[in-house]
Amino acid sequence: MRTSSFTITENQYPTSSERLAEILAAPGFGEFTTDHVAKVEWTGDYSTGGEWDHARIEPYAPLSLDPATSVFHYGQEVFEGLKAYRHQDGSVWLFRPEANAERFRRSAKRLALPELPTEIFIDAVHALVEKDSRWIPEGEGTSLYIRPFMIATEKFLGVRPTREALFEVIASPAANYFGSPEPVDIWWSQNYARAGQGGTGAAKCGGNYAASLLPQLEGEAKGCKQVMFTDEHRDHTVEELGGMNVFFVLKDGTLVTPKLTGTILEGVTRKSIVELAQENGMKVVEKTITVDEWQAGIAQDEITEIFACGTAAVIAPMGRLLYEDGEIPAASQTNGEVTQWLRTQLTGIQTGRVEDRFGWMTRVI
Repeated sequence: MRTSSFTITENQYPTSSERLAEILAAPGFGEFTTDHVAKVEWTGDYSTGGEWDHARIEPYAPLSLDPATSVFHYGQEVFEGLKAYRHQDGSVWLFRPEANAERFRRSAKRLALPELPTEIFIDAVHALVEKDSRWIPEGEGTSLYIRPFMIATEKFLGVRPTREALFEVIASPAANYFGSPEPVDIWWSQNYARAGQGGTGAAKCGGNYAASLLPQLEGEAKGCKQVMFTDEHRDHTVEELGGMNVFFVLKDGTLVTPKLTGTILEGVTRKSIVELAQENGMKVVEKTITVDEWQAGIAQDEITEIFACGTAAVIAPMGRLLYEDGEIPAASQTNGEVTQWLRTQLTGIQTGRVEDRFGWMTRVI
């Protein structure tokens, strides 16, 4: 299935040039959506297989679903997040869409949803970005945020995998997620868990994010923009933030990030940082790290920088870790040399200012 196989229905009421200019001047994050949506439907049986069909680009519009649609009752839903960037020459590029497509398939498998072929995922993203390319901002730190998702659409109240599914791609112009890359204080949630062993922690599904919202509100009440989750059954091993992976920079330049244990999302940005650092000769260690080790590392100045990463924010330096009984101070270099270098390199590759030495970028237009 190539992008040419997507039938296109034009939006009869596209956003005016004047209104679009206003939106792109201050897009925020996730506040506006483009004029169209990409759709592909699946019917079949999860155990024996099925077929993807009816690939199309349609005007953006609300979905009409029966109250008995299984996604509402059993949560069969997965999604992704990636970005398109406009380079200085006007060309438009995607960052590592294959990695997102592969993770989407893994997430679907864990939720007993049909595994979408990589080529359909990428074709749908290409088709939508090409159609709505006028929505891509051009300012510093801006991009078109792309949200592919899949939901179970069968009208059925029995407990079994759906026999009908809908894959859609929508897009939204985006500015920097946290604004300028200043250190962000983090709230340590000691009362809630994002995921557990054997659960859906490694899948990118709505339930994981729903589980993070209440502790996120708890953190915001304490003045924190993000919440951190730990595994209390393993000496409060650091896992991840509500939607971001974590990295520690040691005094000797080693980069440390929590080991993937099935409860942590394998971030595409995380993966890219590991590869970028290793290509630059940095030592990267994936291992478990406890909050006590974090505190000792700060006290002894063994941990000199800490940052979080994800598609939305790219790389965000972390400040203090706050919790009910106290706090762990920020690292001595809250937006240090390593953090800044990695951010400059990664965003430079994405925007075309730095040579793409890894073949990460895919041209759309």
